[in-house]
Amino acid sequence: MTNQQTERLQRFVEYAQKLKGDEKGEAQVFCDRLFQAFGHAGYKEAGATLEDRQFRKGKKVKFIDLLWKPRLILEMKSRKEDLRDHYQQAFEYWLHSVPHRPQYVVLCNFDEFWIYEFDEQMEEPMDRVRVADLLERYDALNFLFPAAKKPRFGNNRVAVTRSAADKLAVVFNSILRRTKDREQSQLFILQCLVAIVSEDVGLLPKGMFQELLDECDEASKSYDLIGNLFKQMNTERRAQGGRYKDVPYFNGGLFQKTDPVELNSGETLLLMHAAEEDWSKVQPAIFGSLFQSSMDKKERHAHGAHFTSEADIQKVVLPTIVRPFRRRLEGADTLKELVALREAIQHFRVLDPHVAAGISYTLPIASCRELTKT
Repeated sequence: MTNQQTERLQRFVEYAQKLKGDEKGEAQVFCDRLFQAFGHAGYKEAGATLEDRQFRKGKKVKFIDLLWKPRLILEMKSRKEDLRDHYQQAFEYWLHSVPHRPQYVVLCNFDEFWIYEFDEQMEEPMDRVRVADLLERYDALNFLFPAAKKPRFGNNRVAVTRSAADKLAVVFNSILRRTKDREQSQLFILQCLVAIVSEDVGLLPKGMFQELLDECDEASKSYDLIGNLFKQMNTERRAQGGRYKDVPYFNGGLFQKTDPVELNSGETLLLMHAAEEDWSKVQPAIFGSLFQSSMDKKERHAHGAHFTSEADIQKVVLPTIVRPFRRRLEGADTLKELVALREAIQHFRVLDPHVAAGISYTLPIASCRELTKT
């Protein structure tokens, strides 16, 4: 960064600290100074719009604080506002900002920037940057420069997910090339995935899967050690002794069948590296995307298997489930009505047309949070 860029950012930080943090009175000048800090003459010269009207059929007109297509939606809130309370509003602004939907959405309360990239990561911001730390952390907002640069995020679950998924995908393809058995390869790698995640969430003893892999210096050992772990995970009665005595019963269909694999040294090493990833930052979407990628095109077509991103799911869930419930919530005036509404949400069922019988789905986390915020 040049001295001139440093000076501009420093002036902005000093200016922002003098503001009271009033959304109505100071948000627009804050936005303009922010654009100047990143090298623009101002927001208007950059091509952005303040208080951009968002029209929806049959709905009240909404105003986006700053819209800069196709890069940014910036939504301002007053100082001390909890930005978590405004996630759903920001997401819906983004969802309806078509065509040329902006890549990034930023929530700001004069003290902090919460940066989202909904096409990549739904629930968690890609990064949280304090205004006071902007000189050191400006690269998370690299997309604000006139010549946009790739931002460097501190909470990029996408990067971690891809790294972990890539390792598992290489192992899957390696096993498939040797065994020529796609079903066995799929099942084994998905069972490995569940075992790895289970360690991080406390369902398996910490480090157990990695320890087993560490002992697999011969292919026959991996067949026995990993295979017996999966068998125990599908056994209701816990082992009374031995190395699997602390393994609980996994009550699900994935482990009903175990088809062990003899791993070569390269596959074992890759699985060990995958297990060492920070799985607390891995997106749950890895389960769907990994399963889809493990099927060839012909097989996906035959089964109609397609992983749908959460952003696309929300395009259906919001108008058909969330908003109708939200209207009922806003219209509920008595405790009796609120209790009845809670019961309705808890017992709400969605029919999956791909399954012979209807099955229950829980609402997406963001949607539940919005519905039950009161």
